[in-house]
Amino acid sequence: MDFDLSWLLLGLPIAFVLGWLASRFDLRQLRIENRQAPKAYFRGLNFLLNEQQDQAIDAFIEAVQNDADTQELHFALGNLFRRRGEYQRAVRVHEHLLGRGDLSRADRDRAQHALAQDFLRAGLLDRAEAALQKLEGTRYENEARLSLLAIYERSREWAQAEDVAQKLDESEQASYSARRAHHLCEQAAERVAAADLDGAAQMLREATTLAPQAPRPAIDTAALQLRKGDAAAAFETLKALSERAPLALPLYAAMLQQAAVASQRSGEALALLQRRYVASPSIDVLEAIIALGGAPALPDDARAADAPPPEPRDGYIAHLARQTSLVAASRWLASERFEHEQFHPQVQRSLDQATRPLMRYRCAACGFEAHQYFWHCPGCQAWDSYPPRRVEEL
Repeated sequence: MDFDLSWLLLGLPIAFVLGWLASRFDLRQLRIENRQAPKAYFRGLNFLLNEQQDQAIDAFIEAVQNDADTQELHFALGNLFRRRGEYQRAVRVHEHLLGRGDLSRADRDRAQHALAQDFLRAGLLDRAEAALQKLEGTRYENEARLSLLAIYERSREWAQAEDVAQKLDESEQASYSARRAHHLCEQAAERVAAADLDGAAQMLREATTLAPQAPRPAIDTAALQLRKGDAAAAFETLKALSERAPLALPLYAAMLQQAAVASQRSGEALALLQRRYVASPSIDVLEAIIALGGAPALPDDARAADAPPPEPRDGYIAHLARQTSLVAASRWLASERFEHEQFHPQVQRSLDQATRPLMRYRCAACGFEAHQYFWHCPGCQAWDSYPPRRVEEL
């Protein structure tokens, strides 16, 4: 059968027109999709700027559906989920990013860091620790170490905390020697609890070397020396500390008094405490003076010229002459005789209850109050945030 060329000549234009129409349709569809993705993206940004997080999330989800290869949209969506407290959804977004084989090294590190932040905000410390450890050697290394340090301190894993703080110290971006000294003191306390006194002493020597001006290593060392029965060494340790850190004396005045009595150096301790009290009056230092049988001298206008020498309890009156103190007034009244003595116990109980909050310590960072002095605030996890004075004296 002969082939008719007229059909070929007629089919070529038709095929060309169909191909052209198909290409135009594909280009139009591509333009529509590309137009929709940026519109959704910018709409999400607008919602975000107006603090409309729900609408922003919906817009970003739409943008991701239209262009699933855009990493920035995934990061924005994951961060929004985390800010809203939807940590499980944030984790899924960042784990999806990490599972992609076409992700660059920089974006992979960024996704790993974001995933670690998700776990931290969710309180999943074990998973956060594992995620943060994978950031070693990346540009997020120091941030990861700071987060790891916070995790170890919160969970009281002091050996790991000290290792991380040492790496941060070696990076020379900031000094962590005082913090490392605290970690060593915490480990020493654990050794003391385990009856390993020699190990505790070694830890405290390292802490003193790291932070020679810090009061805690010397205070803990003196406590350990007293525990071992070496009161003379404890007294010398605290006496030297009173020269380096006189403002911290209220924290160890009672221990200094105890060591002085045990080592038969009460007179020397009394003179030291009285000298420091004149420079900086404190109820803790005053009570150590009174326990040693002494008392600060009363001002000239506070006692009669023919009055007998002051008794130890008159130290509270001397303190009141210097500064108002409900605690000192209550302590003085405790041994005072009244006309209606039968009511004295009830009055004293009321005063004791009123003064109890005044004897607390208060964190300068978060305001957390406690009867015990903390080197590491249980509220905000800050170090050395408690002034060494009671609430009444602040």
